[in-house]
Amino acid sequence: MPQISSAKLYTKVFVQFALANLFTVSSFGIFFIFPLYIEALGGTKADIGIIMGAFALSSVLCRPWVSEMIDRLGRKRSYSLGSLIMAIMPLAYLLPRGSLGHVYGALILFRLIHGIGLAICFTSAFTYIADVLPRERINEGIGMFGATGLVGLALGPVIGEVVARKLGFDYFFVAGATFGALGFLFHLPMPESFKPHAEVQGKSFFGLMLDRKIFLVAVLAFLFGLGLAASGNFVAPYAKEKGITVVSVYYIFYSISAVTTRLLGGRIADRVGEQRVIPYALVITGVGLFLLAFLGGNGILIISGILAGCGHGFLFPCLNALVIRDEPAHVRGKITGIFTGGIDAGSFLGSIFLGYIGQLMGYRGLFVTSGMALFLGLYIYVTVLWHKK
Repeated sequence: MPQISSAKLYTKVFVQFALANLFTVSSFGIFFIFPLYIEALGGTKADIGIIMGAFALSSVLCRPWVSEMIDRLGRKRSYSLGSLIMAIMPLAYLLPRGSLGHVYGALILFRLIHGIGLAICFTSAFTYIADVLPRERINEGIGMFGATGLVGLALGPVIGEVVARKLGFDYFFVAGATFGALGFLFHLPMPESFKPHAEVQGKSFFGLMLDRKIFLVAVLAFLFGLGLAASGNFVAPYAKEKGITVVSVYYIFYSISAVTTRLLGGRIADRVGEQRVIPYALVITGVGLFLLAFLGGNGILIISGILAGCGHGFLFPCLNALVIRDEPAHVRGKITGIFTGGIDAGSFLGSIFLGYIGQLMGYRGLFVTSGMALFLGLYIYVTVLWHKK
């Protein structure tokens, strides 16, 4: 059983990067309210799925290139590029005017570019953190670093909803750009965590993907991403359809639950091993999504947010730690890219697939389907990964 190290975790660099991550993820999280903008332009559930999914599509398609870049160029330089895109792209949405039919192509293009920025930030950030964390506290460190992102996932929609309602969507996009700019500024004084050496050769992105452990974790990440597509893209319009006025309450409790999980249970996975925690996290997340099928008011929205957030609070750092633990530094960027790319692939395909499920079966069928994806992940983990180590 792993032992807890006394090695220092919360260094100045860790805190500084965590703040940068908070603002960058807030810039991403504010776009959880973006489906309301699509609806205001006359969009359907399928339109929401396609436009929102374009963001994840570019993240998936660029991930091999991004991962190679992070191992060749360095973690900080890569993050600089990504966070600059996150600061600029929200302003691009101010340019197209008219009905959805007139701006559809522009929105797809902007979402594609925007997704590349987040892919670079997401992959480089967690690779950087994996470089500087003590090996014995990797679950705790990834979890606590990711907690700032979870706060951003709540802060972004809350600020976005208030700004959009009171000031309009033009100011909503300015708020997204402001968050992105703060993320860019906070990371600038940080040192580089890894200096690439040309003479060190490692497996390619696709070569690493053939590794059994890495591939199976990527499959679980894909199913997790499908669940995230449901909560990230469809909770807001579903709650609005049910007459719930404060849509962001789900994201508030989701974030509070996930952050609390990491604050109070951050060392659990390091003590007992992430392999033991992952099955419970899959179940809790799946139940949280299932509950949304019975949405009728704020009560279910809050309970679902608490359960799904708790599951997320354990699942992401445990899967990340499982795939990256004891891997050499010169391939960590590619391994992190495979893992995060799996999440983005699930988010992309889930956005489109669930959008059409919603069209055919309504939101209830959509959230039942997303919950089943997590239980499929549990089956795969228990029958394939866990018992065949």
